Amino acid sequence: MITEKQARFRDNYLQQVSPWYHGLLHIVVMYGAGMTAIAWCVAQLTDPTWEWLLIIPIAIAGNFVEWGMHMHIMHRLKDVFALRAIFDRHTRQHHQYFTDNDFTIHSVKEFRIVFFPWRVLIVLVVASALFGGLAGLLLGSDAGYMFPITMIGHYMVYETFHFCCHVPENRFVRAMPLINTIRRHHSAHHNMGIMMHVNMNLTLPIADWALGTSDLNRGLIGHVFNGYDTTHQKPALKKVMEKYRSDKVEAERVTLEGPVLESDDLQALSEAGRVVPI
Repeated sequence: MITEKQARFRDNYLQQVSPWYHGLLHIVVMYGAGMTAIAWCVAQLTDPTWEWLLIIPIAIAGNFVEWGMHMHIMHRLKDVFALRAIFDRHTRQHHQYFTDNDFTIHSVKEFRIVFFPWRVLIVLVVASALFGGLAGLLLGSDAGYMFPITMIGHYMVYETFHFCCHVPENRFVRAMPLINTIRRHHSAHHNMGIMMHVNMNLTLPIADWALGTSDLNRGLIGHVFNGYDTTHQKPALKKVMEKYRSDKVEAERVTLEGPVLESDDLQALSEAGRVVPI
């Protein structure tokens, strides 16, 4: 059940969305540009063999970069122009708009609060070109193209999975392996009590498992194919999560910068795993 504070934030946010914004245009441009870039890189390949294997370490590295960006940039304020803007958009807006009381969208206009701005893809294309250029010099051009192919592909998967986390409940997101895992994983992350510390992955929860920031007590395979199962959720977190679903607690203890945690909340987070200082 959505709280009064969350409902009020949603109303105010939607009133400020530009009348020129259109969610379908947003995703058409984003996916169109991303897939075109990947297709162009594939077309440049000459005779790749072992180079395809580079996708695995690049993707795993990307999973940890995704975790690091989410934990240290999106949820830790860095008072630098671009980084401050990322924190503002994510912690101060996205996490006020969506909580685990209500984490779904109900209109195309709300795509604005789910998908990254187009400039993020531009930054990623430039970064992948730099890494790819260096790899090309060292390992050959086919190896170099694996960086933009994988990095842009990872971004497309990230956006797709994140979108699937915030659409209304349906048979596809319930039954589709990996997507059902990340939907439960991410909905737990949107709990106001644990959002600054737990469940930072948006593709596969590999880094969360490896770094001790998952809400589950399972092995890697169990994490990846967990689906909607909550039986392995760490007991220490359950009490914190239940506490911050309260309208009263949310109103009193949650600010735009995140929750003001009490000592017992911090103790529970510490017992459940790694706590990254804010």
